[in-house]
Amino acid sequence: MKNRLRVLRAELDWSQQELADRIGVARQTIISLEAGKYAPSLPLAFKLSQVFKKPVEEVFIPEPLD
Repeated sequence: MKNRLRVLRAELDWSQQELADRIGVARQTIISLEAGKYAPSLPLAFKLSQVFKKPVEEVFIPEPLD
């Protein structure tokens, strides 16, 4: 799943570690999410949308339906 985490994080001048600390996950989780190697659980997706004050759809880009 594609996402805008890196862009949103950069807009706030947050490091990966700072974002990880804010939502209670390991920095490696943020690295994996930004690289698209890990799809977040719904609770994690909602935490990320809340910390950025954006709807989930503005943080994560849904794959088109075939």
